[in-house]
Amino acid sequence: MKLLKTIRLSLLTMVSIGTYAQELDANLQIRPRYEYRNGFKSLIPKGEDAASFISQRSRINFNYKQDKLKAKLTLQNVRTWGDVATTIQADKNGIALFEAWAQYDFDANWSARLGRQVISYDNQRIFGEIDWAQQGQSHDAAVITFHPKNHQLDLGFALNADKENLLDPKTAYTTNYKSLQYAWYHTQFSKLNMSLLLLNTGYEFEKSIGNLEVDCKQTFGTYLTFKDKKWDTNLGLYGQTGKSNDKSVSAWYAGANLGYAVTNTFKASLGYEYLSGKDQDDASVKIKSFNPIFGTNHGFNGFMDYFYVGNHLNSVGLQDAYLKLNYTQNKWQFNVIPHVFCAPNTVLDATNKKMDCYLGTELDFTAGYTIQKDIVASAGYSQMFGSGTLERIKNVADASNTNNWVWAMVSFSPRLFSLK
Repeated sequence: MKLLKTIRLSLLTMVSIGTYAQELDANLQIRPRYEYRNGFKSLIPKGEDAASFISQRSRINFNYKQDKLKAKLTLQNVRTWGDVATTIQADKNGIALFEAWAQYDFDANWSARLGRQVISYDNQRIFGEIDWAQQGQSHDAAVITFHPKNHQLDLGFALNADKENLLDPKTAYTTNYKSLQYAWYHTQFSKLNMSLLLLNTGYEFEKSIGNLEVDCKQTFGTYLTFKDKKWDTNLGLYGQTGKSNDKSVSAWYAGANLGYAVTNTFKASLGYEYLSGKDQDDASVKIKSFNPIFGTNHGFNGFMDYFYVGNHLNSVGLQDAYLKLNYTQNKWQFNVIPHVFCAPNTVLDATNKKMDCYLGTELDFTAGYTIQKDIVASAGYSQMFGSGTLERIKNVADASNTNNWVWAMVSFSPRLFSLK
């Protein structure tokens, strides 16, 4: 406590020296989460046992503002309880830089932000923070924003390298992309909100020994939302074209959701998503499977992450029909979400015969309780009822095993101090 008071006094002294109005606030997040994984991401093989562990995110956020200047610095440590010995001198993962950016507001309409930052838009289907993952997702980028009333246009740019090279490297850049450019536009017409996205991502690959090339893939589309009294709906449509690893890309996505507030505390929603894929008997080299790129994929297609969370890319695609029931009362929140999954493209068995498209049904249940404004407890249970077709997709022999996932998490997010 004495140390904290000393830090606050020192920061207050530094802020008071400036000639401009300054603001500085700091907040902390400690987020331990228990998980029991018994068929998480894929059907559990026969004879294998479930895994259980506790992971933890520890973050500290500093937000600074002075006149037209804004800045943010976020440091974090992500660990699994027990991954380092109790007497070790160095942490396994150390401290990572999650965000470190500065923003200058040229006037009321124009601003520019440079540095490590979260890029998140709309329902996070294409660009998202992936906050469920303890490490999250952020980009080294420059973003220019034009935001007059009822309009916003963001132009983003990124260029990545593995180090300060003297010569052009002879091996491919190994992170998720080499370069990025995008334009995101949002506007509002009465009760209708519309967003348009055009994204170009360049991926480096080795075409031949010592010969590196960059293929560019384009993702483009729109996201629409409408809300009127008790009804709300959204629609997302995206296409992908360009090239990836010297192969042409032609893929698309469609997703829609219709919600109705039955009462002030109970809401029901129906949704459907289609992600294009490729028949397993399709001999062409063209990539026809849609890739959500930087989306928060854990928030879609079931919480057990069987699809598009580090898996299922360049596969047969996915159809997901789901119902979401939400009940909120005082400090409690409950959700029940059943999903029915089907493959929109041909899946072949071991004898090259076409299989049924039904992949399985997943049932997700979550509950949350706000203990106080900066302490939230939540938990969930999910179970996958897989089919023989899902066995084939996941290359696991027996879907009759119980496949379930249990988690419980507490998030502490206190504000440490705020200085003006």
